[in-house]
Amino acid sequence: MINTSVPKPAHVPAHLVRDFDYREFPGHDTDVHLAWKKLHEGPDIFWSPHHGGYWVATRADDIDVMQTDHERFSHRRITVPPQNDFPPLAPLEFDPPSHGPLRAILSPAFGPRPMQEIEADLRELSVELLDRIVPRGECEFVDAYAKRLPIVTFLRLVDLPLADRDYLLELTEMSVRPRSQADQVRAFGGLHEYTQKWIVKRREWPGADLFSRIVNARIGDRPLTDAETAGMLSNVIFGGLDTVASALSFTARCLAENPQVRAQLLADRRLIPTAIEEFLRRFGIPNTAREMTHDFEYKGLLFKAGERILLPKTLHGLDERRFAKPLEVDFARPKAPHAAFGDGPHRCPGSFLARLEMKVFLEQWLDCIPDFHIPPDETPRTSSGPVNGVLYLPLAWSGA
Repeated sequence: MINTSVPKPAHVPAHLVRDFDYREFPGHDTDVHLAWKKLHEGPDIFWSPHHGGYWVATRADDIDVMQTDHERFSHRRITVPPQNDFPPLAPLEFDPPSHGPLRAILSPAFGPRPMQEIEADLRELSVELLDRIVPRGECEFVDAYAKRLPIVTFLRLVDLPLADRDYLLELTEMSVRPRSQADQVRAFGGLHEYTQKWIVKRREWPGADLFSRIVNARIGDRPLTDAETAGMLSNVIFGGLDTVASALSFTARCLAENPQVRAQLLADRRLIPTAIEEFLRRFGIPNTAREMTHDFEYKGLLFKAGERILLPKTLHGLDERRFAKPLEVDFARPKAPHAAFGDGPHRCPGSFLARLEMKVFLEQWLDCIPDFHIPPDETPRTSSGPVNGVLYLPLAWSGA
């Protein structure tokens, strides 16, 4: 018996209704990707009655179409349910042509030259973290490394106080892996309130940081609206504080549980760029939604204007129709595009920084801790939601 939160609409076929809450479903707390993978045993597209009702696309081909066809599948309000009481996340929740000028404000901050300048700081910070971690012989990876390397780097990029780290992480966690709708409302509200004071400060005393660039940006001959500014700052914070930390943690877990994978990287560091793409494919992170712009048919299904469809990047990378033996990490896998950073005009501008942070982690961690594992009496904890994440990852090795 399906525990419905809203009635099934008349146009939804009864055989496509599933009792599936993407925030809380069997197995998501121990291995979130394997738990998502079970959806491939069912229909390519199904409907859930939770969170106001939403569709779920499970196959790479459909996800590819829906990521890029903004004429039918709009990016406005990418969460399920939508957060309509707060400014849209810019440029993520804007469709072309509005999207392009907003994205152009962010892109220069993540170009090749800025990344070269950031790399030295990244490596220095990583060394500092590892100097503290290595002698212990053990650590809880998420807090000791994954939530420090990218997040301290991000806070420096936007020139926000390091003392605000824990508060911002709390808001981000509530937003990307909420246990209730109230969590998500509190997160968006708290972050909106936080950014308002920095908008005022950076307009009065602008610097060379990314926040100052956003706050004082112009599109043509006009400044950004208050909603555009607030939405862009919130988007930058949510992206900078969580997604890379999650990617590092999933990668570290894979290396701890698969010594044969780790051995390949130890034997040949030239594999690292390929390895990064394979880890991003295997351990997809965002689960964002699209909104139907009008009534239309898609593969025999009737979609109605205003309905939402979830596009789990996890299921894109684990689709055996696209990737042979998708659960295996295979550095010799033939190249095929993954969906980790989106596609088309909305491809994530921070992807260069994310790859750089993963590269620094793999190079320096494996130099210092080549042999590590998860203690046999411990179990990692993962979670689902708008963003998949690792909540707890204990690691151990022979201390120095």
